[in-house]
Amino acid sequence: MPPNEPDGATALSKPPPRPHQAGAVSRSSAPILFLGGFECSSQRRLDGRRLDLLAATGHDRWALADYRALAKHGLHAARDGLRWHLIETTPGRYDWSSFLPMLRAAQTAGVQVMWDLCHYGWPDDLDIWSEAFIERFARFAAEAAGVVTGELGEPPFFCTVNEISYWAWAGGEIGRMGPLALGQGPALKRQLARASIAATAAVRAVAPQARFLHAEPSIHVAAGSPESEEAAAAYRTVQYEALDMVSGRLAPELGGSRDCLDLVGVNFYPDNQWYHGGGTIPLGHHAYRPFREMLAEVHTRYQRPLMVAETGAEGTARPAWLHYVCAEVRAARSIGVPVEGICLYPILNYPGWEDERLCEVGLFSSPDENGRRACCAEFASEIARQQHLFREAEMHGGNDAR
Repeated sequence: MPPNEPDGATALSKPPPRPHQAGAVSRSSAPILFLGGFECSSQRRLDGRRLDLLAATGHDRWALADYRALAKHGLHAARDGLRWHLIETTPGRYDWSSFLPMLRAAQTAGVQVMWDLCHYGWPDDLDIWSEAFIERFARFAAEAAGVVTGELGEPPFFCTVNEISYWAWAGGEIGRMGPLALGQGPALKRQLARASIAATAAVRAVAPQARFLHAEPSIHVAAGSPESEEAAAAYRTVQYEALDMVSGRLAPELGGSRDCLDLVGVNFYPDNQWYHGGGTIPLGHHAYRPFREMLAEVHTRYQRPLMVAETGAEGTARPAWLHYVCAEVRAARSIGVPVEGICLYPILNYPGWEDERLCEVGLFSSPDENGRRACCAEFASEIARQQHLFREAEMHGGNDAR
């Protein structure tokens, strides 16, 4: 951490606090942390090709320049990822050459990183449905913890398995990405929850003070008709199954416990609300649920500090979407919901997963031959404005929800 880092960043590096008392309401005036998120998906597509977004965006080659660019815009923290499929090509043997330059670049730039250990990808020789998947992922997580601790002299901050719920649906239910299964979403969700739980225990055996982010989509599903109200309500509830498994509220035989749950991340995008069996609910529509209410519901359920772990929009919608999300976060914080950070994700433009079209979602463009990236001026201006508004809100005890 840089010596002049605001208190909000160091708060996220401390051990998890005791759960808040249910029903307690207090205004939050603690500084909030803005992060930049680097897209690090590494799954196999339907056609069998493996994605590697860290390579596709050039971030693996230009990590130091990218982290320094973040810091120039007041983003002294990031989400980033390890590529397990590159590190453990042979069972039990680890090649950290794809990770160490990035780890050291972040340290040089003074950027604190929350590292994803498994962002949809795993080694080719490993059957994701097997017991070996659980065991090898736990060993990999422990080894990664040792590397980070040895390099930085401080415990790591990991997201063990990114978006268990989405992965279970996309990879286990509809066969959109690896493992390309159909109708096996619940089974894949249980397997990924087991992997996350096992990895958490393995990391803590190496680094007891390690921190963990659990990033899951935050959704709202509205009934399109009186007949669909029950189905819509059931779909909304399903979004909590993964975190319920990790925390031991659901399927305790998987090994989850309340101690496994640390910082709860909610991923929220413009298409995260829809009618059951129908289309997306647009922002401003009467059926659109305010994001502040969704944040409050997550906090009430788990009594853990929160982070908006992913949020962003494409093209000219970027500033307007950030304006909305930040105003809702300030409103949530003003009633005592402890949202500690907002991660702008992805922070770099990237090629689409399936069609490889350029998705202009980031603060920064694709790199030139020297690693230089253009900056989206309108988005940068809105980021600076929101940082200022949060500082004002903090000065006034969290009362300003503009």
